[in-house]
Amino acid sequence: MLRLIENGIYLIQGKRALEVKDTNVLWDLNGEPVQPEQLPGETLPDRESARKNTMAYQILSRHNTSETMDNLKIRFDALTSHDITYVGIVQTARASGLKEFPIPYVLTNCHNSLSAVGGTINEDDHVFGLSAAQKYGGIFVPAHQAVIHQYMREMMTGCGSMILGSDSHTRYGAFGTMGVGEGGPELVKQLLSKTYDVKYPGVVAIYLEGKPHPGVGPQDVALAIIGAVFKNGFVKNKVMEFVGPGIENLSVDFRSGIDVMTTETTCLSSIWVTDDKVKKYFDIHGRSEAYAKLEPGEVAYYDGMVVVDLSKIVPMIAMPFHPSNTFTIAELNQNPYDILKHVEEEERRQLDNPQINFNLTDRIVNGRLHVDQAIVAGCAGGSFENIMDVAAILDSQSVGNDYLSFSVYPSSQPIYYELIKRGAIGKLMQAGTLIKTAFCGPCFGAGDVPANGQFSIRHTTRNFPNREGSKPGELQISSVALMDARSIAATVIRGGQLTPATEIDFTPAETDYEFNADIYAKRVYQGFGDPRPESELKFGPNIADWPEMIALPENILLKFAAVIHDPVTTTDELIPSGETSSYRSNPLRLAEFTLSRKEPQYVERAKGVQALEKERQSLVAGEKDLPNLSDGLRGLGEQILQAAPSYTNLEEALASTGIGTVIYAVKPGDGSAREQAASCQKVLGGWANIAQEYATKRYRSNLINWGMLPFTWDNDPEITFHVDDVLFVPGIRQSIINEAGTVTGQLYTAQGVKEVKLQLNPLTQDEREIILKGSLINYYATN
Repeated sequence: MLRLIENGIYLIQGKRALEVKDTNVLWDLNGEPVQPEQLPGETLPDRESARKNTMAYQILSRHNTSETMDNLKIRFDALTSHDITYVGIVQTARASGLKEFPIPYVLTNCHNSLSAVGGTINEDDHVFGLSAAQKYGGIFVPAHQAVIHQYMREMMTGCGSMILGSDSHTRYGAFGTMGVGEGGPELVKQLLSKTYDVKYPGVVAIYLEGKPHPGVGPQDVALAIIGAVFKNGFVKNKVMEFVGPGIENLSVDFRSGIDVMTTETTCLSSIWVTDDKVKKYFDIHGRSEAYAKLEPGEVAYYDGMVVVDLSKIVPMIAMPFHPSNTFTIAELNQNPYDILKHVEEEERRQLDNPQINFNLTDRIVNGRLHVDQAIVAGCAGGSFENIMDVAAILDSQSVGNDYLSFSVYPSSQPIYYELIKRGAIGKLMQAGTLIKTAFCGPCFGAGDVPANGQFSIRHTTRNFPNREGSKPGELQISSVALMDARSIAATVIRGGQLTPATEIDFTPAETDYEFNADIYAKRVYQGFGDPRPESELKFGPNIADWPEMIALPENILLKFAAVIHDPVTTTDELIPSGETSSYRSNPLRLAEFTLSRKEPQYVERAKGVQALEKERQSLVAGEKDLPNLSDGLRGLGEQILQAAPSYTNLEEALASTGIGTVIYAVKPGDGSAREQAASCQKVLGGWANIAQEYATKRYRSNLINWGMLPFTWDNDPEITFHVDDVLFVPGIRQSIINEAGTVTGQLYTAQGVKEVKLQLNPLTQDEREIILKGSLINYYATN
């Protein structure tokens, strides 16, 4: 189905790919050498010149404000956030001097709108959001109107533009827009007319050829790509540029369904060739001026290529607990016991709790896997074409009255309206389908939570642990597999027996589409360019300011509060999604959930260390004297004196050394862009992470923006970190000032003292200043 080419690629006229295997010989995709006389012109341009002919280079160069393309400083055309993140963003920007939104900023309400936890606090956030849009000149999309990315597709995309969102699935490449998902502080920088700073990324061509078979949908293509590139990091922090003759065989909805899932490859962004189908999309939405033809130049050079033969893609399934854990449905049906036992073994190791009975093989009935729940929802599943095809499959069928349930969430009110007009909603309801409004809940564990032990199939974006809302800390466990909407519908009409849509006879629905702009015009607040500074922000009792954060001390003494040896640690594990989203506007209350499902003792450990740091600060401020120090702080102070004999007394040592916590994880940060995965650690006194590598750029950026040190470590086999080990890093402040690439610490363990070398991968000048000041908030407050 797919082939990865790690060598450089020349793409000629957007269709003909030539692999660069050495300096003198080019090869076509069939592995045949290409003779010089077969090339266009006498010679191909050099690689650096041809790199400039990618669509990514063209768009990035137009948005770059620095003097070099090596280190980009990007200004975006628009911003977007949902109700999990926008309160914190506005609060941070307000504390940093925000006067008005300088570019269009869309605040949507699709995440905690139905998560009814904690009384009024969800709607309080929405009231705050509308008041912020009025005061600063923003765009406010009320709850149930649209999921964040569908609104941006319909109303804000444009060919050649760039959009930054505080949600990881900010992907609009199919519409000619480079979308980037980052943590909230990166949006704060844009709101304060600063830049998004990143090294020029690699660009990998995703070469599509052929045409999908009936019954194969966009999620099948996406899962096939994710399964091929995630584990080897093939496109990590790079731009995926979709090219090739197969694109013309895909509708815009189909392209978008593939595109939104590119986040799960850990790429930075994406961009697609645009054509008459994209032009028609913008015409339908009343935004013809947003269209422009995008394509690579005559000869473009890429850092690699993924060749996808669409005609060979078959229905796929991503088993728990990651979108890259992919199988074809056919192979799972042929060998369910062995595959499910393997999944069980892997996930029992990940859950690391013998009290939890994680069992999938008990879902096998008569040799076939059976499911308990099915959902089509969100920015990936709730599209017009997906739901139209689902309705065609369920027409005159029945969901049944047993344990199986099926829910469909159209991704916007205009799509819902059009589905009603076409009769699709009636067909679905008559079959027993539950029709719900635009909401992202099934994507992050805040809606349609299955019963304990049940198995759910979903056309959504993720299937991480507890994305379905279970709580393993309370011995609740259920699980999610990702599939395409068509195969989900096929499975539903077979009574929950896992079935690929290619086994079902159905006529794909006619998908000509009309867009009713009045739905938004009569409900969405359009305030960009019309700020009302006299308006007051409206606060609910759960909306709290960020606690005070001190500058980076001369030295730091770090206690390990969590040590995680899993191959990958997701942001969902660092700060769970689901019902916790109700507390996103209260940093202290949200922090109580940090690592609660992965390392339940973390919060207690962190608070214990934080209490010692607060005591230290009281000593420095003269509010506490030396004789009255607690035994805990005195013990750490004596450890500092032992590690740094240049200090002559306890008071001097404690005055120069901050005390905090550190988390070690092999590869943290896969998944969501939400900055709370880092900010919650900081709120509880965290000063650093240590990792072998960071899963995404955005998580590392979030650490930096909250004033945390993003250490990496080369996995010295002589050293093993344990909870409650203590790491002393002398002179860390001066090391940051001096742009040191490596710092040396002393690790105190039950086995003795060991020297540890930690790397600080290159930091920009602004990033160093943010860490020195203790957080982005402090950085802007003093600048």
